[in-house]
Amino acid sequence: MNTPGFGGVRLPASRRGITQPSGATDLQVGQRLDDRFEIIEVINRGGMAWIYRALDLTTGKPVAVKVPLLDFESDPGFFSRFQREEHIGLTLDHPGILKFLPGAAEKSRPYIVMEYLEGQTLAARLRKESCLPESEAVRIASRICEALDYLHCKGVIHRDLKPENIMLCANGTLRIMDFGIAKSSNSRRLTFGGLSAPMGTPDFISPEQVQGKRGDARTDLYALGAMLYTMTTGVPPYEGDNPYVIMNARLTGDPEAPRKRNPQLSAQIEEIILHALERNPFRRFPSAAAMKGELDDYSEVALTDRFMRLRSPQMWRARTPLLPKIAALLVCQIAVFFLLVAWFSHRSHHRSSAPDSSGVTNATTVQSK
Repeated sequence: MNTPGFGGVRLPASRRGITQPSGATDLQVGQRLDDRFEIIEVINRGGMAWIYRALDLTTGKPVAVKVPLLDFESDPGFFSRFQREEHIGLTLDHPGILKFLPGAAEKSRPYIVMEYLEGQTLAARLRKESCLPESEAVRIASRICEALDYLHCKGVIHRDLKPENIMLCANGTLRIMDFGIAKSSNSRRLTFGGLSAPMGTPDFISPEQVQGKRGDARTDLYALGAMLYTMTTGVPPYEGDNPYVIMNARLTGDPEAPRKRNPQLSAQIEEIILHALERNPFRRFPSAAAMKGELDDYSEVALTDRFMRLRSPQMWRARTPLLPKIAALLVCQIAVFFLLVAWFSHRSHHRSSAPDSSGVTNATTVQSK
Protein backbone atom coordinates (compact mmCIF):
# COMPACT_ATOMS: atom_id res chain seq x y z
CA MET A 1 0.00 0.00 0.00
CA ASN A 2 1.58 3.21 -1.11
CA THR A 3 0.13 5.27 1.73
CA PRO A 4 1.79 7.66 4.13
CA GLY A 5 1.02 5.33 6.98
CA PHE A 6 -1.97 3.48 8.34
CA GLY A 7 -2.05 5.34 11.58
CA GLY A 8 -0.11 7.77 13.70
CA VAL A 9 -0.75 11.43 14.42
CA ARG A 10 -2.24 12.73 11.19
CA LEU A 11 -4.31 15.60 9.97
CA PRO A 12 -7.92 14.84 9.02
CA ALA A 13 -8.26 13.47 5.52
CA SER A 14 -9.81 16.69 4.24
CA ARG A 15 -6.78 18.70 5.36
CA ARG A 16 -4.38 16.23 3.76
CA GLY A 17 -5.96 16.93 0.37
CA ILE A 18 -7.98 13.70 0.36
CA THR A 19 -11.64 14.01 -0.46
CA GLN A 20 -14.30 11.66 0.73
CA PRO A 21 -15.58 9.18 -1.83
CA SER A 22 -18.93 10.11 -3.27
CA GLY A 23 -21.76 8.12 -4.78
CA ALA A 24 -24.09 5.51 -3.39
CA THR A 25 -21.77 2.63 -4.23
CA ASP A 26 -18.68 4.08 -2.48
CA LEU A 27 -17.98 3.65 1.22
CA GLN A 28 -18.88 6.57 3.43
CA VAL A 29 -17.69 7.42 6.91
CA GLY A 30 -20.01 5.64 9.33
CA GLN A 31 -20.99 3.00 6.79
CA ARG A 32 -20.55 -0.67 7.72
CA LEU A 33 -18.89 -3.11 5.38
CA ASP A 34 -20.49 -6.55 5.61
CA ASP A 35 -21.90 -5.56 9.03
CA ARG A 36 -18.44 -6.00 10.51
CA PHE A 37 -16.15 -3.09 9.61
CA GLU A 38 -17.35 0.43 10.37
CA ILE A 39 -15.59 3.07 8.27
CA ILE A 40 -13.98 5.75 10.49
CA GLU A 41 -11.99 7.84 8.00
CA VAL A 42 -10.12 7.85 4.71
CA ILE A 43 -6.40 7.28 5.12
CA ASN A 44 -5.43 7.58 1.48
CA ARG A 45 -6.65 7.26 -2.08
CA GLY A 46 -4.15 5.52 -4.35
CA GLY A 47 -4.25 5.04 -8.09
CA MET A 48 -6.27 1.85 -7.76
CA ALA A 49 -7.73 1.68 -4.26
CA TRP A 50 -9.03 3.55 -1.24
CA ILE A 51 -7.42 2.93 2.15
CA TYR A 52 -9.73 3.41 5.13
CA ARG A 53 -9.34 3.28 8.87
CA ALA A 54 -12.18 1.17 10.20
CA LEU A 55 -13.38 -0.40 13.43
CA ASP A 56 -13.64 -4.18 13.53
CA LEU A 57 -16.93 -4.61 15.39
CA THR A 58 -16.11 -8.21 16.34
CA THR A 59 -12.86 -7.32 18.14
CA GLY A 60 -13.33 -3.62 18.90
CA LYS A 61 -9.90 -2.91 17.36
CA PRO A 62 -9.01 -0.48 14.57
CA VAL A 63 -8.00 -1.98 11.22
CA ALA A 64 -6.97 -0.70 7.79
CA VAL A 65 -9.23 -1.67 4.90
CA LYS A 66 -8.11 -1.54 1.28
CA VAL A 67 -10.97 -1.28 -1.23
CA PRO A 68 -10.44 -1.13 -5.02
CA LEU A 69 -11.78 1.79 -6.96
CA LEU A 70 -15.00 0.87 -8.72
CA ASP A 71 -13.34 1.23 -12.12
CA PHE A 72 -11.00 -1.65 -11.30
CA GLU A 73 -13.34 -4.05 -9.53
CA SER A 74 -14.58 -5.51 -12.80
CA ASP A 75 -11.14 -5.75 -14.41
CA PRO A 76 -10.10 -9.45 -14.45
CA GLY A 77 -6.38 -8.71 -14.33
CA PHE A 78 -6.66 -6.35 -11.40
CA PHE A 79 -9.08 -8.66 -9.59
CA SER A 80 -6.65 -11.61 -9.87
CA ARG A 81 -3.81 -9.44 -8.65
CA PHE A 82 -5.91 -8.18 -5.74
CA GLN A 83 -6.89 -11.74 -4.78
CA ARG A 84 -3.28 -12.85 -4.97
CA GLU A 85 -2.15 -9.99 -2.73
CA GLU A 86 -4.65 -11.06 -0.06
CA HIS A 87 -3.79 -14.75 -0.44
CA ILE A 88 -0.07 -14.09 -0.02
CA GLY A 89 -0.65 -11.71 2.88
CA LEU A 90 -2.76 -14.19 4.84
CA THR A 91 0.00 -16.82 4.63
CA LEU A 92 2.59 -14.53 6.26
CA ASP A 93 3.19 -14.12 9.98
CA HIS A 94 6.30 -12.15 10.91
CA PRO A 95 6.79 -9.08 13.13
CA GLY A 96 8.51 -7.26 10.25
CA ILE A 97 5.69 -7.80 7.75
CA LEU A 98 2.30 -6.10 7.63
CA LYS A 99 -0.26 -8.48 9.06
CA PHE A 100 -3.29 -9.34 6.92
CA LEU A 101 -6.53 -10.21 8.68
CA PRO A 102 -9.42 -12.38 7.48
CA GLY A 103 -12.51 -10.49 6.36
CA ALA A 104 -16.09 -11.67 6.20
CA ALA A 105 -16.72 -15.25 5.07
CA GLU A 106 -18.72 -13.92 2.12
CA LYS A 107 -17.71 -10.45 0.95
CA SER A 108 -20.13 -8.04 -0.67
CA ARG A 109 -17.24 -6.57 -2.70
CA PRO A 110 -13.45 -7.07 -2.93
CA TYR A 111 -11.44 -5.67 -0.02
CA ILE A 112 -8.43 -6.52 2.13
CA VAL A 113 -8.23 -6.09 5.91
CA MET A 114 -4.89 -5.34 7.57
CA GLU A 115 -3.54 -4.31 10.92
CA TYR A 116 -3.70 -0.60 11.64
CA LEU A 117 -0.28 0.89 12.41
CA GLU A 118 0.86 4.02 14.20
CA GLY A 119 3.89 5.66 12.61
CA GLN A 120 5.25 6.98 9.32
CA THR A 121 6.73 5.51 6.17
CA LEU A 122 10.44 5.55 5.49
CA ALA A 123 9.67 7.85 2.55
CA ALA A 124 8.05 10.37 4.90
CA ARG A 125 11.08 10.18 7.19
CA LEU A 126 13.48 10.77 4.28
CA ARG A 127 11.47 13.78 3.12
CA LYS A 128 12.10 15.32 6.53
CA GLU A 129 15.74 14.36 7.03
CA SER A 130 16.98 13.35 3.56
CA CYS A 131 20.05 11.51 4.87
CA LEU A 132 19.88 9.29 7.96
CA PRO A 133 22.73 8.62 10.39
CA GLU A 134 24.73 5.60 9.24
CA SER A 135 23.95 3.55 12.33
CA GLU A 136 20.21 4.08 11.96
CA ALA A 137 20.23 3.33 8.24
CA VAL A 138 22.10 0.10 8.91
CA ARG A 139 19.67 -0.87 11.66
CA ILE A 140 16.67 -0.32 9.38
CA ALA A 141 18.29 -2.27 6.54
CA SER A 142 19.13 -5.14 8.89
CA ARG A 143 15.53 -5.41 10.07
CA ILE A 144 14.30 -5.38 6.49
CA CYS A 145 16.78 -8.18 5.73
CA GLU A 146 15.32 -10.22 8.58
CA ALA A 147 11.80 -9.84 7.18
CA LEU A 148 13.00 -10.57 3.64
CA ASP A 149 14.72 -13.75 4.78
CA TYR A 150 11.39 -14.94 6.17
CA LEU A 151 9.57 -13.96 2.96
CA HIS A 152 12.06 -15.70 0.71
CA CYS A 153 12.01 -18.86 2.81
CA LYS A 154 8.23 -18.85 2.28
CA GLY A 155 8.76 -18.62 -1.47
CA VAL A 156 7.56 -15.00 -1.74
CA ILE A 157 9.40 -12.24 -3.63
CA HIS A 158 8.17 -8.72 -2.90
CA ARG A 159 9.40 -7.07 -6.15
CA ASP A 160 8.43 -3.52 -5.17
CA LEU A 161 10.53 -2.60 -2.15
CA LYS A 162 10.85 1.15 -1.73
CA PRO A 163 10.70 3.69 1.13
CA GLU A 164 6.95 4.16 0.59
CA ASN A 165 6.42 0.48 1.40
CA ILE A 166 8.39 0.46 4.66
CA MET A 167 6.45 1.56 7.75
CA LEU A 168 8.49 2.86 10.69
CA CYS A 169 6.15 2.20 13.59
CA ALA A 170 5.80 4.43 16.63
CA ASN A 171 6.84 1.54 18.91
CA GLY A 172 10.23 1.21 17.19
CA THR A 173 9.38 -1.74 14.95
CA LEU A 174 8.96 -1.67 11.19
CA ARG A 175 6.79 -3.41 8.59
CA ILE A 176 7.19 -4.28 4.94
CA MET A 177 3.92 -3.38 3.20
CA ASP A 178 2.18 -3.65 -0.18
CA PHE A 179 2.29 -7.08 -1.78
CA GLY A 180 0.39 -5.91 -4.86
CA ILE A 181 3.01 -7.22 -7.32
CA ALA A 182 4.59 -9.84 -5.07
CA LYS A 183 5.38 -13.23 -6.59
CA SER A 184 4.80 -16.51 -4.81
CA SER A 185 6.29 -19.80 -5.94
CA ASN A 186 2.82 -21.29 -5.48
CA SER A 187 0.96 -18.75 -7.65
CA ARG A 188 0.54 -18.64 -11.39
CA ARG A 189 1.98 -15.84 -13.44
CA LEU A 190 -0.34 -12.98 -14.35
CA THR A 191 -0.43 -12.21 -18.06
CA PHE A 192 -3.27 -9.71 -18.20
CA GLY A 193 -2.62 -6.43 -19.98
CA GLY A 194 -0.53 -4.01 -17.97
CA LEU A 195 0.68 -6.60 -15.45
CA SER A 196 3.38 -8.35 -17.46
CA ALA A 197 5.51 -5.29 -18.17
CA PRO A 198 8.58 -4.51 -16.00
CA MET A 199 7.26 -4.04 -12.48
CA GLY A 200 8.55 -1.93 -9.68
CA THR A 201 9.50 1.72 -9.17
CA PRO A 202 12.18 3.31 -11.42
CA ASP A 203 14.36 4.49 -8.51
CA PHE A 204 14.47 1.01 -6.96
CA ILE A 205 13.69 -1.45 -9.76
CA SER A 206 16.34 -4.06 -10.53
CA PRO A 207 18.03 -4.43 -13.95
CA GLU A 208 16.35 -7.79 -14.52
CA GLN A 209 12.94 -6.22 -13.94
CA VAL A 210 13.76 -3.52 -16.49
CA GLN A 211 14.41 -6.38 -18.92
CA GLY A 212 10.95 -7.78 -18.20
CA LYS A 213 12.08 -10.74 -16.09
CA ARG A 214 10.19 -11.87 -13.00
CA GLY A 215 13.19 -11.76 -10.68
CA ASP A 216 14.03 -13.76 -7.58
CA ALA A 217 15.20 -13.14 -4.02
CA ARG A 218 18.20 -11.17 -5.29
CA THR A 219 15.77 -8.74 -6.93
CA ASP A 220 14.60 -7.69 -3.47
CA LEU A 221 18.21 -7.40 -2.26
CA TYR A 222 18.96 -5.01 -5.13
CA ALA A 223 16.01 -2.83 -4.08
CA LEU A 224 17.21 -2.91 -0.48
CA GLY A 225 20.68 -1.86 -1.64
CA ALA A 226 19.08 1.06 -3.49
CA MET A 227 17.17 2.04 -0.35
CA LEU A 228 20.33 1.86 1.78
CA TYR A 229 22.10 4.02 -0.82
CA THR A 230 19.26 6.55 -0.55
CA MET A 231 19.20 6.49 3.25
CA THR A 232 22.95 7.14 3.52
CA THR A 233 23.46 9.63 0.67
CA GLY A 234 20.13 11.45 0.50
CA VAL A 235 19.61 10.62 -3.20
CA PRO A 236 18.66 7.48 -5.15
CA PRO A 237 21.43 5.54 -6.96
CA TYR A 238 20.38 6.80 -10.40
CA GLU A 239 18.84 10.10 -11.38
CA GLY A 240 17.43 11.35 -14.67
CA ASP A 241 14.87 13.51 -16.41
CA ASN A 242 12.45 10.62 -16.92
CA PRO A 243 12.00 6.95 -15.93
CA TYR A 244 13.50 5.70 -19.20
CA VAL A 245 16.78 7.49 -18.54
CA ILE A 246 16.91 6.01 -15.04
CA MET A 247 16.14 2.47 -16.20
CA ASN A 248 18.64 2.71 -19.05
CA ALA A 249 21.34 3.82 -16.62
CA ARG A 250 20.57 0.77 -14.50
CA LEU A 251 21.20 -1.52 -17.47
CA THR A 252 24.30 0.14 -18.87
CA GLY A 253 26.27 1.37 -15.88
CA ASP A 254 26.77 1.67 -12.15
CA PRO A 255 25.75 4.37 -9.67
CA GLU A 256 28.19 6.94 -8.40
CA ALA A 257 30.17 5.64 -5.45
CA PRO A 258 28.20 6.37 -2.24
CA ARG A 259 31.20 7.93 -0.50
CA LYS A 260 31.51 10.51 -3.27
CA ARG A 261 28.06 11.71 -2.28
CA ASN A 262 28.63 11.30 1.46
CA PRO A 263 32.33 11.30 2.45
CA GLN A 264 31.36 10.56 6.06
CA LEU A 265 30.05 7.12 5.07
CA SER A 266 32.26 4.20 6.10
CA ALA A 267 34.06 2.21 3.41
CA GLN A 268 32.46 -0.98 4.74
CA ILE A 269 28.89 0.27 4.26
CA GLU A 270 29.80 1.46 0.76
CA GLU A 271 31.09 -2.05 0.06
CA ILE A 272 27.81 -3.61 1.24
CA ILE A 273 25.71 -1.17 -0.82
CA LEU A 274 27.68 -1.78 -4.02
CA HIS A 275 27.59 -5.54 -3.43
CA ALA A 276 23.80 -5.42 -3.28
CA LEU A 277 23.65 -3.16 -6.36
CA GLU A 278 25.61 -5.44 -8.68
CA ARG A 279 23.86 -5.44 -12.05
CA ASN A 280 24.42 -9.18 -12.43
CA PRO A 281 22.15 -10.95 -9.87
CA PHE A 282 24.68 -13.75 -9.45
CA ARG A 283 27.23 -11.24 -8.12
CA ARG A 284 24.93 -9.93 -5.39
CA PHE A 285 24.48 -11.35 -1.91
CA PRO A 286 23.22 -14.93 -2.21
CA SER A 287 20.52 -14.34 0.42
CA ALA A 288 18.98 -11.78 2.76
CA ALA A 289 20.56 -13.67 5.67
CA ALA A 290 24.03 -13.19 4.14
CA MET A 291 23.43 -9.46 3.69
CA LYS A 292 22.10 -9.15 7.24
CA GLY A 293 25.22 -10.91 8.54
CA GLU A 294 27.44 -8.21 7.03
CA LEU A 295 25.19 -5.36 8.16
CA ASP A 296 25.17 -6.62 11.74
CA ASP A 297 28.97 -6.74 11.87
CA TYR A 298 29.96 -4.32 9.13
CA SER A 299 33.20 -3.22 10.75
CA GLU A 300 34.58 -6.64 9.80
CA VAL A 301 33.51 -6.51 6.16
CA ALA A 302 36.41 -7.12 3.78
CA LEU A 303 36.98 -4.31 1.29
CA THR A 304 37.29 -5.32 -2.36
CA ASP A 305 37.55 -1.86 -3.90
CA ARG A 306 34.25 -2.26 -5.75
CA PHE A 307 34.04 1.53 -6.03
CA MET A 308 37.10 1.51 -8.30
CA ARG A 309 35.40 -0.81 -10.83
CA LEU A 310 32.26 1.26 -11.35
CA ARG A 311 31.29 2.12 -14.94
CA SER A 312 29.40 5.25 -15.92
CA PRO A 313 26.01 4.60 -17.59
CA GLN A 314 25.71 5.13 -21.33
CA MET A 315 23.61 8.03 -22.57
CA TRP A 316 20.03 7.04 -23.32
CA ARG A 317 18.68 7.92 -26.74
CA ALA A 318 14.98 7.61 -27.38
CA ARG A 319 14.07 5.38 -30.26
CA THR A 320 12.56 7.15 -33.25
CA PRO A 321 8.80 6.53 -33.08
CA LEU A 322 7.37 4.34 -35.82
CA LEU A 323 4.75 6.85 -36.99
CA PRO A 324 7.26 9.52 -38.13
CA LYS A 325 9.17 6.82 -40.01
CA ILE A 326 6.02 5.72 -41.82
CA ALA A 327 5.11 9.33 -42.62
CA ALA A 328 8.57 10.01 -44.04
CA LEU A 329 8.35 6.88 -46.21
CA LEU A 330 4.94 7.96 -47.56
CA VAL A 331 6.25 11.44 -48.37
CA CYS A 332 9.15 9.89 -50.28
CA GLN A 333 6.82 7.60 -52.20
CA ILE A 334 4.51 10.50 -53.11
CA ALA A 335 7.48 12.59 -54.22
CA VAL A 336 8.77 9.74 -56.41
CA PHE A 337 5.26 9.32 -57.91
CA PHE A 338 5.01 12.97 -58.93
CA LEU A 339 8.54 12.96 -60.33
CA LEU A 340 7.65 9.97 -62.50
CA VAL A 341 4.41 11.64 -63.65
CA ALA A 342 6.32 14.79 -64.56
CA TRP A 343 8.98 12.80 -66.41
CA PHE A 344 6.45 10.81 -68.47
CA SER A 345 4.48 14.00 -69.22
CA HIS A 346 7.60 15.74 -70.42
CA ARG A 347 8.62 12.76 -72.53
CA SER A 348 5.13 12.52 -74.15
CA HIS A 349 5.13 16.20 -74.97
CA HIS A 350 8.60 15.96 -76.49
CA ARG A 351 7.52 13.08 -78.78
CA SER A 352 4.38 14.94 -79.97
CA SER A 353 6.49 17.93 -80.98
CA ALA A 354 9.11 15.96 -82.93
CA PRO A 355 9.04 15.99 -86.91
CA ASP A 356 7.50 12.94 -88.68
CA SER A 357 9.28 10.83 -91.33
CA SER A 358 8.15 13.12 -94.24
CA GLY A 359 9.84 16.04 -92.60
CA VAL A 360 6.50 17.83 -92.07
CA THR A 361 5.69 18.82 -88.54
CA ASN A 362 2.47 17.77 -86.90
CA ALA A 363 1.77 21.37 -86.11
CA THR A 364 0.00 23.71 -88.52
CA THR A 365 2.36 24.34 -91.46
CA VAL A 366 3.25 27.92 -91.83
CA GLN A 367 3.53 28.70 -95.54
CA SER A 368 5.65 31.52 -96.68
CA LYS A 369 4.04 34.15 -98.69
